[in-house]
Amino acid sequence: MLPLCAAEGIGVIPWSPLARGRLTRDWDDTTGRSETDAFGRTLYAHTAAADRKVVEAVAAIAVERGVPRAQVALAWVLAKDEVSAPIVGASKAAHLDDAIAALDLGLSEAEIARLEAPYVAHAIVGFS
Repeated sequence: MLPLCAAEGIGVIPWSPLARGRLTRDWDDTTGRSETDAFGRTLYAHTAAADRKVVEAVAAIAVERGVPRAQVALAWVLAKDEVSAPIVGASKAAHLDDAIAALDLGLSEAEIARLEAPYVAHAIVGFS
């Protein structure tokens, strides 16, 4: 979608840039929200294999950089010229700290390529 939006001059405000927290923890780790969020489970059911690889790439780059995964994920979003601003649902002060720190975390082209390589497009939310 990003190339289309760029071509048409459409700004993008990504919803859930941390994928409901999936990009901030190991794939098989659970939270209270992930265990009770039936809608959230449907968002990743068809793309789980590729999504797991994206989560692993985020984790690897975070370790290499010595920063939290959230910062890497948000830095990727912010590296996209089409993105006007991500929607960050902060429920803890640390979430805001990560969002602010991501502004200064410049990812290399190689890191961006590693994050994007395993990605497959998801269905449009609300459509089957």
